[in-house]
Amino acid sequence: MAAIRPIGILTPMPEELVLLEAALQRPRSEERAGGRFIAGRLDGQDVVLALSGIGKVSAAQVSSLLLDRFAARALVVSGVAGGLDIRLGIGDIVVADRLAQQDYGALTRRGMVNYRAGSIPFGERRHDPYYDLPPELAARLRAAVRGLHLPPIPAKATGGRERRPKIRFGTILSGDQFVNAAPARLALRRRFPGALAVEMEGAAAAQIAERHGAPCIVVRALSDLAGATSHVDFMAFLPAAAAAAATTVRRLLPVL
Repeated sequence: MAAIRPIGILTPMPEELVLLEAALQRPRSEERAGGRFIAGRLDGQDVVLALSGIGKVSAAQVSSLLLDRFAARALVVSGVAGGLDIRLGIGDIVVADRLAQQDYGALTRRGMVNYRAGSIPFGERRHDPYYDLPPELAARLRAAVRGLHLPPIPAKATGGRERRPKIRFGTILSGDQFVNAAPARLALRRRFPGALAVEMEGAAAAQIAERHGAPCIVVRALSDLAGATSHVDFMAFLPAAAAAAATTVRRLLPVL
């Protein structure tokens, strides 16, 4: 009987990785291309954990290694993000059912025109810029998180009373910039109506996964709201947000 291929899980930052590594059973570590890959069992699932580093190139490199060297059957990106939707707050969870590289395209007189990453960024757009989760997989993920109770978000993060995090499915944007200004956040919402969050790795991992015929699941907890105080909020709420993302990822693993 063929061996079950593992799930590859990558996190951009050490604070995000350590939460999953601490729960790993029978860990085995391997150095590859300057990075550490940790194989083991997580909640009964064979997984390989890796620290990708920040940005799209870093995520693409580690994604390729997970899929090629470790034969991962699926990729999961776990970590934090900036919120784009004003109905969401710090600590809320976004699971991507659609991803786009918001900084790939053409700079024109009309502004940025987004193209699908890897395509020629001018002329007719033959494909939209999105990577969509298969509907049947999205349905399984939605069912898996139903009833999941995450630790309450502290009042310091909500600006009022503590509350339970919301879990939303929707569009996450990726780009090689940290969004640290409200006008930039609003510009992203205009270009990508309905987008819920922005980060720096997920859509690049999805691009690599698509080439390998593997699904890519991106789970992000909001550490900031992509505004003028994002750099302060990010550092203040990173540990709690990363923990919420890791808990959600562990809930999803059995249905991948």
